[in-house]
Formats: sequence, structure tokens, C-alpha cells
Amino acid sequence: MKKRRSVILFGGTFDPIHNGHLTVALFAGAHLHADRIIFIPARRSPHKKDAPIADDVSRLTMIHLAIMGKGCFGVSDCELTRPEPSYTIDTVAHFRCEYGPQADLFWLIGADMVAGLPHWHRITELLAACRLCIMYRGGMDKPDLTPLVSHFGQEAVARLENDVLPTPLVDISSTDIRTRIAAGQPVADLVPPLVLHYIGKNRLYHGTTVTDASK
Repeated sequence: MKKRRSVILFGGTFDPIHNGHLTVALFAGAHLHADRIIFIPARRSPHKKDAPIADDVSRLTMIHLAIMGKGCFGVSDCELTRPEPSYTIDTVAHFRCEYGPQADLFWLIGADMVAGLPHWHRITELLAACRLCIMYRGGMDKPDLTPLVSHFGQEAVARLENDVLPTPLVDISSTDIRTRIAAGQPVADLVPPLVLHYIGKNRLYHGTTVTDASK
């Protein structure tokens, strides 16, 4: 009997991708027994008002450099090649066509996004199309999903509860990395070496006004 494929979709601005992203992705992959973990850089998230600082090509290149040699990781430019805004339901539909109806598709989101779920584009369809995996940092309180019952129903929220995932406590954010680079501070322990080299070579984030475009 053929094994069902399990694929994790990890969307975000990745401006830049950092060691925290990689750590969380590996942890989620092991927990969910994933065959593939795909990083999906967004042109502009519909949930954030600020555009990325680095251009699309740079962010995509940095992801390729960060995952080089890691066989379970992949990267897709499907959101970068679509007109904005980029909606999760469209991305999931893209991968459903690629992997077929029998694959288990997981979409990783942070616990800080839970309260806004009722406002996501075509959220009811999204909950049926994939499994939303809600990540929260180890040592923090588990997110309370009770307020979502009135929006999605008890059964749907119970499914969400099954996919709540405590991740390692990694205190790294893309915002902090950009701030450090703009201030001339070291970030060698925060990003993969090849990403660090690319940032330096292309003078990314140097002398920029830092925004909270991504974490």
C-alpha cells in the first residue's frame, strides 16, 4: 500500500530567513512525520501592511542558500509569480494540484495569528483544504482556541486543537536581524553562513529604515 505523502507548507516574508525558521521547520517536520517541508516566500502578506525590505529575488536566493544540502527542504516561488495580494487558499490549491488529493498538506502559522483567522480570505475553504498547524513557543501558554468555536464550529476547532504544536524557544526574528545589520552589529549566530555572506555581498539591510515586515 502506497504511503500517503505528508507535506508542510511554510509561508512567510523571510526577510531574511534565519536559523529560527530552520529550527522550527525541522522540529515541525519531525513531529508531523513530513516527507517534504517547503518554504514559500510571499511577495506581500495580506495580513501585514509593510512590504518586504529585500526584493523577491534576494529573499528567494537566501532561502535556497539556507536550505542547501538539506534534502527534506524545498522552496517555491509560486506566490512571487502571482499578482498580489497573496492568499493562502490559492497557494494550498497550487500544492493540492501538485501532490494530489491523498496528500496531507500542513500550513504552519504562529500562535499570534490565531485571533485573526476568522478574517482570512476564504478561511472555511482553507480549513477543509489543508491542516492548519498552529505553532507556539515552548514554555509559553498554549493558545486558547475557544473563541473560534463561534466562527468555525466545535468540530473544526477540535481539528485545529489536534494540530497545535509547541516548538523550541528560539528568540530570533527577522526584524531584529535587520535592526542589527542597519546598526552595524554582528548577526553571524542568527543566520546560516551562506545567507550571511549573501547579505554582506549585496549590502542588504545596510542603512535601511527597519520595519516590522516579517518575523
